Amino acid sequence: MSSEPRDSEAQRRRLGDKLRKAREYVGFSQDEVASFLNVPRTAVTNMESGQRKVDVLELKRLADLYRQPVAHFTGDEEDAGAAFSPDVTHLARQAAKLSPKDREELGRFADFLKMRSGKSE
Repeated sequence: MSSEPRDSEAQRRRLGDKLRKAREYVGFSQDEVASFLNVPRTAVTNMESGQRKVDVLELKRLADLYRQPVAHFTGDEEDAGAAFSPDVTHLARQAAKLSPKDREELGRFADFLKMRSGKSE
């Protein structure tokens, strides 16, 4: 008997775990995600538990919603160039929530900090 079904099951569980952690990190409920995807909440529950396959279009939409590259969920992060440290990723997520005017101000502040510390780009 082949180990392929077991491997596939394990991959679905790993993907589901990453999806759940990403959803919790951004603070969405399963109901909110289900509404976004236009699926029943049980579909989201089953995706996160690895009981339901996630199709490519759903994964792309979830990655966009969670502001992560698809590679974060597929395990191909090295290939995607996801080389930012967790603190920089956190700052980027927070900055994305700001108004354009506030992001501009944040950019000026970052320039000020670089200049003050003597670091160049």
